[in-house]
Formats: sequence, C-alpha cells, structure tokens
Amino acid sequence: MKLRLVLADQLNKSITSLRDLEVHDVILMAEVRSEATYVKHHKKKIAFLFSAMRHFAQDLISEGANVEYVFYDTPDNSGSLFGEVQRVVESHKIDKVVVTSPGEHRLLSEMQGWSKQLDIPVEILNDDRFLSSVNEFADWAKGRKQLRMEFFYREMRRKYSVLMEPEGPTGGEWNYDAKNRKPPKEGLTIPPPFCAEPDIVTRDVMALVDREFADHFGDLEPFHYGVTRGDALAALDMFIETRLACFGDYQDAMIQGEAWMYHSHIALYLNCGLLEPLECVQKAEAAYRQGDVPLNSAEGFIRQIIGWREFVRGIYWLKMPSYKDSNYLEAHRALPEFYWTAETNMNCLRQSILETKQNAYAHHIQRLMVLGNFALLAGLRPDQVNEWYLLVYADAYEWVELPNVSGMVLFADGGLLASKPYAASGSYIKKMSNYCDNCAYKVAAKNGSKACPFNYLYWDFVDRNSEKLRGNPRMGFVFGTLDRMSQDKRLAIKDDTSRFFSALKSGDTV
Repeated sequence: MKLRLVLADQLNKSITSLRDLEVHDVILMAEVRSEATYVKHHKKKIAFLFSAMRHFAQDLISEGANVEYVFYDTPDNSGSLFGEVQRVVESHKIDKVVVTSPGEHRLLSEMQGWSKQLDIPVEILNDDRFLSSVNEFADWAKGRKQLRMEFFYREMRRKYSVLMEPEGPTGGEWNYDAKNRKPPKEGLTIPPPFCAEPDIVTRDVMALVDREFADHFGDLEPFHYGVTRGDALAALDMFIETRLACFGDYQDAMIQGEAWMYHSHIALYLNCGLLEPLECVQKAEAAYRQGDVPLNSAEGFIRQIIGWREFVRGIYWLKMPSYKDSNYLEAHRALPEFYWTAETNMNCLRQSILETKQNAYAHHIQRLMVLGNFALLAGLRPDQVNEWYLLVYADAYEWVELPNVSGMVLFADGGLLASKPYAASGSYIKKMSNYCDNCAYKVAAKNGSKACPFNYLYWDFVDRNSEKLRGNPRMGFVFGTLDRMSQDKRLAIKDDTSRFFSALKSGDTV
C-alpha cells in the first residue's frame, strides 16, 4: 500500500504523485503548523491555501479516493509534514511513500532524508506541471556566459508553438514590451476583479485563521479569492474577457485606489496548481487569434508565464542553496517598520503596503519599482526583504519569490538574473502613477527636507556602489551624469541621505 502525499501547492489531479493511483492507496493532505509558520504568512494566504486544500480533498473523496485529511486543529496533529507522514505510515502499514517534488529547497532536503527515517522507500517524482523541467533548464544554461530570460523565452515559444508562424514569431517581433509602458491617463475604466463568495468551508477556515494566526500580518476580510478549480477557471476567463485587452498598454501603470488595474490576479491559482500554465497561455493566444485582444497584450501576458515564470524557477533550482545567501551589494540595513505598518510619508510606499496588507497582492510594478526600488536604494538586508515578500503575498513560494527579489529587485546575485539594477528616482514613479499627487514630499524637488527621498537615495545608491556597478555597460550614462555633478550637488545628496537614514534609525516617520 502506498501513501501519496499532496502538498498545499499541488492541488491538481494530474500531479505526478496521483498518477497510477490504486484504490487502496492513501492520499495524505495535512494542514500543519511548520508550513504555516516557518514564515508568518499573510492571513489571507493561509486562508486561501487551507480552504483550497479542503475543497480539493472533497473533490478527490467524491471520486472515491481514500483521503486522509489532517485539519490544523485535529487533536493529534503533530504540526509537521514528516510527523503526519510517519503517523499514517505506521497506522496503515504503508510500504512506500510517493510525493511530487516540492517547490522549496528546504522541504526537498528534508524529504530526501525521510526514507532513512521511515525505513521504507520514499519516491520523489518530478513536478511536470511546469513547461521546462529542472534538467532542461540546466542543459539550456550550460556553457552560457549570461543567462537572459529573453533567449530562454524564445526557446519556449518555439517548443510549444506559441504565437509562432512558419516564418517566425507572430507579428515579426519576439517581444512587444516597448509598447507596454503607457502611464495611466484620465478616464480609464478599470473592470472589477473576480470575486468568489466564501462558502461554509472557507468561512470555517477563516474562523480558524482568525483564532490561530491572529498575530500574522494582513487583513483576513474581505475575502474574495476563489478556492476551487472552477473558481480559478472563472477568474482566468474573466481576465481574458475584461482585462487582457488593456493589460499590455497599462501593465506598468499605478493608480491610487485601484489595486487590481488590468492585471490577471491568477498567480495564486497557478502556483498552487488550480490552473495550469499552458491553458492560460493558450487562452490568451486564442483571444488574440480571434481578434479580441491586441498582440502586445497577449504577448506580454504570455511572456510572464512561459518566459519569466519558468525562467526564475530554473534559476532557483540551478543555483540553490547558495543563491539564498547572495548579497553582492553588501546591503545590511534592517527592514524598516513601515513595511509592516504603512506608516510612512512616502505615498507610493504607503499605498503599496496598504494594498498588500489588505489583499495579499500587489502587481509587479508595485513590487519591483516601489517596494523593491526602495529596498534596493536603501540597502536593505536581502534575507529580511526576501522573508517579507515570501510571507505577504498569496502567490509567493520560495522558488518564485527568491530569484525575483534577490535577482530582480535587489541585484543581490550580482547580475545573474538581471542585466542591471532596477533602480529609479521619483520621476519614474511620477510618470507611471498618480501617487505623487497626494504625497507629503515633492517629486520635483531633488534636495532638501521636502524632496522626494527616492531622488537623492537613487544617486546615493549609484555613488556608494560605484566600484561594483561602474563597469556595467547599461549604466554608462548614469555614471557619466554622476561624474559631471558638482561637488555641492554631491554633498547635498550625502547630507539628505544621512538625514533620512538617521530619521529612519531613530524610528521617526519618514
């Protein structure tokens, strides 16, 4: 008899651990403290996963599967995955454990020792929900001086014949990102997001989270995320029908009070298994082929899934475990308290943190160019920044979070993932949002107590990291500008930066 373990991010009936299922096999699913609290995950994230797990288990049971489901408050819950596996192995006379490889290195390392501890075989199967296997990516990366997503993405397009014509890529170009950077404008009509009414299962989970995880970050209510395969498909279809057409143009735009913009909000469903990447890609391509959405929107969305998502996973497994310790720019400042409270005078940060707290979601430009940009410019510790991103977002698992934060946000890997640091002054935020209209600081002011901190922090970042960044071919113009600055200007930057960091260290509201 086999024990088939299904993890919280493997809610898919075609997962390798459930193939060749025999009637007497036991499927184990467990809500355990060790996984819910190894970082103090957002309340909505825990509620989403626990409810999705319970609904998935109900589906399996309705089809006749033998499911052993361990609720968080089950009296004899051991609190760990291994403890629950061991209990079922001993109580059911299991002779083999089967599990699909987990998405986090720490858990895989733990599982690799289970066979010895249990004294029975533990088979860890490949997770083939992804479009590129770990080995396939490693083969692609072998011998390359630089690993760039664009070239990997082209290979994936060819492999799956996505947006391809006999003569080459549809439209003649591989990438339409240059068309996807429009700032927000007056009169945009943002469609409402997909909302699912919590059923009794979800309500029970919410009560559990409210009781057991009261000290965790985030707002539990209102809760409107879907928790079933049907919900996830409805969310995908709603995006394709109502948002995808404008997604390309405005994917980088930010508007105060509009948390959702034209984004898909499906990453949490993709990353837990309720959606599959290829079905999302194919629906977007079909919408383009049918004339419902422009090419730049379809291609931009497809690139996020078939390109970026697969690329960061490949980087993660290629470079772990040492990747987690990367700190190329030697950043050592502690994460400010306002990342938890949103108590800051910088309106762009306040809005992005408040929306993260409310929704366990922020779109990629908020994550990269507001929250991440400040972390980069301020030299925040990579371990603390990574922990924050991992716990606050419902779609975050280490395989996707760590490369995005250490590589893309913080340049902590020294350029393995990104070709340059994604650093920007307040002018970028002004261009791509209306946040500056309601800010205590003046984005047009470059220096002084009322100047936007992003302005002088940007140049301080460039200056203090000159030794490591000056040779970057994409930063030649930036260093040329720095070198032409007057001594008085550079001293003003240093004075403003020193004042800002002193206030931050003292606990003042900045």
